[in-house]
Amino acid sequence: MSAQTRREYHLGNTDAEHERLIRQAEWLAPMTEQFFREAGIGTGQRVLDVGSGVGDVAMIAARLVGPSGEVVAIERDGRTVRRARERAKDAGIRNIHFAQIDIDDFVSDTLFDAVVGRYILQFMTDPVAVLSSLAACLRPGGVVAFQEGSWLPFIALSWHLPLYSACVSLLHEAGARSGVKLELGPALHKVYVDAGLPAPDMRLEMKLGCEPGYTRLLSDAIRSVLPHIKEHGLPLDAIGELETLQQRLQDEVAHSNTVVPWIALVGAWSRTPAA
Repeated sequence: MSAQTRREYHLGNTDAEHERLIRQAEWLAPMTEQFFREAGIGTGQRVLDVGSGVGDVAMIAARLVGPSGEVVAIERDGRTVRRARERAKDAGIRNIHFAQIDIDDFVSDTLFDAVVGRYILQFMTDPVAVLSSLAACLRPGGVVAFQEGSWLPFIALSWHLPLYSACVSLLHEAGARSGVKLELGPALHKVYVDAGLPAPDMRLEMKLGCEPGYTRLLSDAIRSVLPHIKEHGLPLDAIGELETLQQRLQDEVAHSNTVVPWIALVGAWSRTPAA
């Protein structure tokens, strides 16, 4: 794998972004757990979690494989790894090994039963090369299970609320200009096949609701991406003052008597060819 396969994490590694990730992960956990179960991840397996962030996906996998299994979670940002270790310890989970290492530099003498990740391939310059390299770490018949985003449903289902829609559009534009592959979720079929894997089973899910959690995730994401918004000279006029943004978003949602979406989550899983 080329040393240039991975970009910097688009939303940064601040404490505030860690907290946003944790709140988002609480929503996504049931979808990810069910997805992993369908992919065949279970008791006693050895799982590699790439781009593990603050550890939420690794902890889901750790619970599924149980004490007789093991999860190796790799993440290149040192502060983020330390936070993940603390959270796993506080949760009483002891079958995860967190390692500060870039995907490009990862090697293992022992093959894995599965490799997993969530919202990680979209930040890679060459997802096909990454997936091909990771698949080589698996035993024959090993599981490749990734979840990535799709913004088109997010944009389409936000159109009826001007402020919410403006925020979604701003985030989308900042991500697109920064090179994030915002529609990698639906493209996972091609990525898997081009990486030499069998065509994956796929599913798309997204949460809808009207509680403050939605508007807080959106306003906090704006703050996390603000350096890129400014870097690309994107206008903030349509969303107003950041200090009051979350409350104004929530007022808009409440007055509309409708629901709003969060980013669609597309899961794709396949198995390496059996020996």
